[in-house]
Formats: sequence, C-alpha cells, structure tokens
Amino acid sequence: MSNNRTIVEIHALETAAGNLNRDDTGSPKTMEYGGYTRARVSSQAWKRPTRELFKDLLGPKDLGIRTKRVVEVLRDAVIERRPDLDAELAVKLAETALKDGAGIKLDKPRAKKNAETNKDDALQQSKYLLFMGRRQYDRLANLIVGTLDQDDPVKAIKSMKKAVKQIVADDHAVDVALFGRMVADDTDLNVDAAAQVAHAISVQAVDSESDFFTAVDDIKQESDEEGDAGVAMIGQVEFNAATYYRYANVDANRLNDSLGDANATAKAVAAFVQAFLTSMPQGKINTFAQGTLPELVVVNVRDTQAVNLVGAFERPVEPDYVQHATEALVRREQEFDDVYGITPVNTWVVRIGDDTAAADELSERVSMREMLSGVEAAVAERLGGQTSDQE
Repeated sequence: MSNNRTIVEIHALETAAGNLNRDDTGSPKTMEYGGYTRARVSSQAWKRPTRELFKDLLGPKDLGIRTKRVVEVLRDAVIERRPDLDAELAVKLAETALKDGAGIKLDKPRAKKNAETNKDDALQQSKYLLFMGRRQYDRLANLIVGTLDQDDPVKAIKSMKKAVKQIVADDHAVDVALFGRMVADDTDLNVDAAAQVAHAISVQAVDSESDFFTAVDDIKQESDEEGDAGVAMIGQVEFNAATYYRYANVDANRLNDSLGDANATAKAVAAFVQAFLTSMPQGKINTFAQGTLPELVVVNVRDTQAVNLVGAFERPVEPDYVQHATEALVRREQEFDDVYGITPVNTWVVRIGDDTAAADELSERVSMREMLSGVEAAVAERLGGQTSDQE
C-alpha cells in the first residue's frame, strides 16, 4: 500500500577538531555510547547556527524572533507605523495586545546592578523566550494602529481578544514551524516542530586533550630583567578531534500544515538542509577555526518514517575513520531498507574524496547545488505544488 508521507532525512559525516560545544566546566561535551566515550555536540548547539544561516537564505518576513522583549519589539513596530504616537501609549497598547489579547504573561524584568539606565530595559517582558514570526508582530501592530481612531484604544484591543490570539496562532514563520514553539500559558499557541535534530556524536572513541597556552606582555617582553620572557598569563583549554555522525529530519507534511503552501514548504526544506549542512557551532572558533564541511552527505526522501542510522557506530570504527564510517553507514541503511521495506523514494549523495566512495552504492554522486534543487523539486511535487525549472 502506498504511503503519502514525505520525510526528508539528512545524514552527514564531518571531521572537526576543537571545542565546539562545552559543558559547565569548559570541557568538550561527551557521551558514553557502545561502551566507549564519544565526542558530542548537542542538538541545541547546532540548531542555533542553522537558524542564523536562515537569514542569508530566506527573507526576513519569513522568519521569527525569539526573545523575552516582546513588548519592545511590538512597540517599535507600532511606532514605525505611527511615528507621531506617544511612546508611553504605544507601550501600553503593546502590553494590552500581548497580555490581554494573546494571553502571554508579562512581568517587569529584574533590575541590573550597576547598569546604566535604559528605558527599554524597564519594559515588561514575557516570562519565557517567545518565538514568534515577524509577520505576527506586523499584523499585531496593524491591529493596534487600527484602534487609534477610537475613544479608548486599550478597551478596543481587549474586546478583540479572539482576533489577537488568532494572529499569534496563525504563525507561518519558517523557523517557528521547523523548530516549534511552546507556550506554557496557552497550549493553543504551541507549534509542533517539523524538524528533529540529533546530538552529533563521534564515530570513534575519543579522549580529550589539553592545550597549554601563554599570553605575552609586549612591553614586559622588552625587558630582560625578569627572566620570564614576558609571560603575563598562562592557561589551558581542552579540545578533541573527531569524525561526527550528524543527523536531522524534516516532516514535510507537518511543515506544510504550518506554512500552508507546498512551494513555500519545499523552499523551506531545501533551506533547512543547506543551513544544517553548512553551519558550524561557534565554540572556541577563534582558537581552533573549526570551519569544516561534511565529507559525506546522504539525503533521503522517505514515504514511511524517519530512520536515524547512528546504530552503525555502536561499535567504534577504526582508522581510517571516514572510510570505515562511510562503509558502516551504507551497510546500515541497506540492511534497514531490505529488512523493513523502507527504501527511500529519492536519495542524493554529496561526497568528497576516495574515502567516501562506498556511498555510491546508495545513489549517484551529485553536487550540493544539484542535491538542493532535487530535494526542493521532489518535496514540491509530492505535496502537490508546482515545481520550478531546475538547473
């Protein structure tokens, strides 16, 4: 029986050296897997740079803002439309729309000690980070401006609670739809995430190493009297080197439910794939310059369910890591497909070097651009959209 689901999987092998993601002691994060210590980069650490890259791939109106300073953002949107409006009234109307209209709990922020006075710091904030689309702020601002010709705009906004709440609920921001939103005060405003991102773990066992460093005082160094070569500071930073297995997936059907347009969904999926693969956590990046790209990328479109292939590395691979990890990944996918009958409807392989040659068993090697175009076209077609001409 055919299945109409459209699940896009991303599997990648990427080698990096550094301290990409630190724990509370400053050490690289690790985990025990298969009885061995593995390097680990948390999903949150990779989601943030992925979302940051959306700014280069999508228009600002298609994205959201995650902040507690919701009153400030909405106030600014209102004043942008009505520069002549009294600032205090704009704040009051923004608070009314968010608190009384949308039901978002607001509170005065805790005062900062010895901080310079800033009026914006004194504005009420949401009690949690609120992830909301820029279009939602624009629509709320338009609604507020529309009440200014009434005798009591505050009362008018309170009477429009259903409309205000609907504006917030109908959030079509791509990143909100992909990563989801949880509003503890009102589950009606929650958005189920269409994307899942796994913690990246090393395919081999790893041990952290320590880099001892010194910092030299340029002036002190000119003097030969002290006999310490001008050293003014010493320290150490832990790091490791690993080939990571990275995995994420997107439920294109769920994303389409949020965005409401097959072509927009297809573009959003392609943007997510590109951003996920080309992003990099920024931990200690100036020290280690860990700006790497994956050696191997396998992207599948499945009509059954998403499959994480991390079990291929339950037994740590031996050097050469990329070659043996590629072979293990290919075997794992082929075995799952054969045993469970879940062969993908589309597969693309993007790879570099001879060590990844085994992945040619899954599909013909293509460029990143060709893969992204293929993914967008396949998703649009499966969701019933109109595919554009592909290069």
